[in-house]
Amino acid sequence: MENYFHPEMKKADIDAISILGLAHIGDGVFELLCRSWLCAHGEKTVERLHRDTIALVKAPSQAEFAERILPALTEEELACYRRGRNAHVHAVPKSATPAQYARATGLEALFGALFLSGQLERANELFVLGMEGYHGL
Repeated sequence: MENYFHPEMKKADIDAISILGLAHIGDGVFELLCRSWLCAHGEKTVERLHRDTIALVKAPSQAEFAERILPALTEEELACYRRGRNAHVHAVPKSATPAQYARATGLEALFGALFLSGQLERANELFVLGMEGYHGL
């Protein structure tokens, strides 16, 4: 039986997924990490958890997060991030600049690729590194 909590796709299969497809799964992975982090950092009301989650997963916050982890990326990770950053998107949310949205898409693509390849420890390592510099809540 497939274990969708811990996929281990081959690089060729991951490369066959569009970069925006990787960003799609990476968006969910990043949001789950943010929700877990918020729950682990103190008791909060559901309303506060929701508000803080939204603040963390918005494109401007993701863009800042990406900047904090860029120096720690391997060449392969950086290539995935750049592919996502350079993806042609058709709409940018009003809350973000095109540059912020591009960096956020790169971050999501990276987390999507790490998740699908089974590199959960690496995804967690990068997440922890990015959260170390976070002062927004």
